Amino acid sequence: MHATSLFRGVRISRRHLQIALGLLWLLDGGLQLQPFMLGTGFATQVIAPTAAGQPHFVAAAVQWGASIIAAHPVAWDVPFAAVQLLIGLGLLVPRTARLALAASLPWSLGVWFFGEGLSGLVSGHASLLTGAPGSALLYGVLALAAWPRRDPSHQAPARWLPLAWAVLWVGGAVFQALPGQNTGTAVAGAIAGGADGAPGWLGRLDASLAGWTTRHGTAVVVALVVAEALIGLAALHRRSRGPAVAAGFVLALAIWVVGQDLGQLYSGHATDPNTAPLVALLAIALLGGRRGPGGRDLRSAPAVTGDRHRGDVEQLDSVEGDRSPAAGSAAALAAE
Repeated sequence: MHATSLFRGVRISRRHLQIALGLLWLLDGGLQLQPFMLGTGFATQVIAPTAAGQPHFVAAAVQWGASIIAAHPVAWDVPFAAVQLLIGLGLLVPRTARLALAASLPWSLGVWFFGEGLSGLVSGHASLLTGAPGSALLYGVLALAAWPRRDPSHQAPARWLPLAWAVLWVGGAVFQALPGQNTGTAVAGAIAGGADGAPGWLGRLDASLAGWTTRHGTAVVVALVVAEALIGLAALHRRSRGPAVAAGFVLALAIWVVGQDLGQLYSGHATDPNTAPLVALLAIALLGGRRGPGGRDLRSAPAVTGDRHRGDVEQLDSVEGDRSPAAGSAAALAAE
C-alpha cells in the first residue's frame, strides 16, 4: 500500500485548516483555566524554567514575564484564557476567521518569546523530541498557511508549506546532532523526562524505550538525525513528497507518545498539546492540499474543466454554423 493512500481522495482547504486551528485554540484556552494555572505555579513552574540556560536577552524577558504573572496570577491567567478562547471561536466562524488569524499571529509570537523562551533554539539545546521549535511558533506558521485570499473553502493551504516542512525537519536534525542532544543518554533523558506522573502504561513504555536507547545510543542518534533530515529534504521534491510527509506524520505521532508524553495533558499543568500534533496537522495539510498541474487548486479543477468543455462545445457550434451557409450554396448549385 502506498504511504499516502490514507489521504487519497481527501482534499484539505484553508477553511479546514482554520477549523482545526480553532479547535486547538479552544483546547489551549480550556487548559489555561485549569486550577493549577490560577495559582503561582503557572509562572514559577511552567514559564520561569524556560529561562534556564538561555542567553541573557531571552532569560531576562522570560523571568520578567514570570515575575509579573506570579504577582497576580488570576488577573493575568483569566485574560490569557479568554484571548485563546476568542481566537478559537473566531476561527470557527467564517466571517471572523481572518480577524482571528490576524490576532493569533502577534499572540503566538509573544507566547513563543516570553512564555517558551524561543523553545531553546538560541541556546542550541532544542530537540523535536521535547517540543522544538515551539508550539506557539507552529501556530503562527499554520495561521499564515490558512490565511484566506479568495474562497478559503476551495483554496489549498499555502504553496510554501513544503519549504516550511523541510526547514522544520532538517533543522530538527541539525539540533539533534549538536552537543547536548547527540548522545544516547541525552535522547534517553528526553524520552524519560516526562514519565513522572504519567499513566502506568506510558511510564513503563518510556522507561523501557529509554533503557534500550541508552544501550544503543550511537545507532539511535544517527538513525534519528538521518530520518529527520530525509523527511525534510525529500518533501522538496514533488515525487518523494508524499512518502516523506507520511513518514513525518507517523514519526510525529510516535514522538508525541514517547517523547512528549501526549503533551502531558493528564498532568493538569499542560498549556497545550505540545508540538507533535501541530506537526501532524502540517502533514495533513501537505498531503490533503496537493495541487493540480500548474499550481491550480485541485478543488477548483472540476470547474475549470467544465468551463473548458463548454468553450469547446461553443467553438464547435460556431464552426458548424460557419459551415452551414457553404453547405447550402453547394446544394443550390447542385440543384441548378
